[in-house]
Amino acid sequence: MTTARVPTLPLDEATAAADEAAVPNYMAELSIFQVLLNHPPLARAINDLLATMLWHGALDPRLRELVIMRIGWLTACDYEWTQHWRVASRLGVASDDLLGVRDWQAHDGFGARERAVLAATDDVVRDRAVSDASWAACERELGCDTTVLIELVTAIGAWRMVASILHSLRVPLEEGVSSWPPDGRSPAGAVID
Repeated sequence: MTTARVPTLPLDEATAAADEAAVPNYMAELSIFQVLLNHPPLARAINDLLATMLWHGALDPRLRELVIMRIGWLTACDYEWTQHWRVASRLGVASDDLLGVRDWQAHDGFGARERAVLAATDDVVRDRAVSDASWAACERELGCDTTVLIELVTAIGAWRMVASILHSLRVPLEEGVSSWPPDGRSPAGAVID
């Protein structure tokens, strides 16, 4: 198990810090927030950004979760993959599709919409920006909805940032949580921070 570079707050301290920062108490149960709540205002800002997209977003939740899973895979971010495996599964995203993000170009379960957002995700992780070709595909497949397109780019950037935070601060998985669900297979040759 990884040891965090900054203290992981005990649950009671994390909950108190969450209350102070106006972060929902259930977030204090997560290792990432037990670390981030060492800086309550920043923890709140990160929570607000992610929660806006998770609970009030315009981007289709299935597409968002495929994007997050792809980022987790590309960056070899076990924590992100593991957390969002659970989130996506609860949203009804099929396990085959979640596993399909490992090699999305070869996965038969994805149509043009999924391929467009996953290509955009790869562009950002690899080249730091969505390419013109991927942007055109996203516009075509997502209906040129400005709100959705902005949110897509923000989601890619935000969860890429989260992967960097997780790696840099060496945030461990929660106790008792299995690594790289469902099969324990981690990526080889991923783009590492």
